[in-house]
Amino acid sequence: MSLGVSRPVLHQAVVALDAKGLVRIEPRHGVFVCDFKRDGSMALLMTLMQHEDGVYQPQLLTSLIQARLHIETETARLAALNRTEADLIEFQSLLKERQNLFPSNIPALVEYDFNIHQLIAASSGNLMYALILNSLKQVHSNLAGAFYRAFADGEVAQELIVFHQTLYQAIAQQNPEQASHIMATMLKHGETHLLEILPLS
Repeated sequence: MSLGVSRPVLHQAVVALDAKGLVRIEPRHGVFVCDFKRDGSMALLMTLMQHEDGVYQPQLLTSLIQARLHIETETARLAALNRTEADLIEFQSLLKERQNLFPSNIPALVEYDFNIHQLIAASSGNLMYALILNSLKQVHSNLAGAFYRAFADGEVAQELIVFHQTLYQAIAQQNPEQASHIMATMLKHGETHLLEILPLS
């Protein structure tokens, strides 16, 4: 081919674009460019947000934060209604684990942070919410990594620990309104500090 790209490599690239909703393959007719707002998939979001140190597009970041706010306030509300004793034991274990993590251990802090959110989603009893959180793990990890690199050793990180503790208490006491409120406040806290440090295009 004129660009020096073999047909198998080109086909693989087109299939990858199709999976992300950027193009549509119609057998015997060709490949057509799609409107990503109508046809884009979770795989496209992952591609756009998977870098650790790149520049974030403001509308995409704001949309992600708003969607997360809606989803996770609901997972917290449902977790307060549906959590099991096993869920509470696991939550307690994570909180104890956090006490032993050093500010310099960013990967462990990021993993802990994701595990808190994933546990709440799993405790909600709604399988779709748990799967959504799982699919966003890399995105969550990138944003949490930026957060902890900037704030792991200081007042902001301590505030987050308090949020996690009070969220546990609300879920343990089966108080859905309080759990939802704490989750919303915690996510807005994270948003405020992330917007202070993330490079935006």
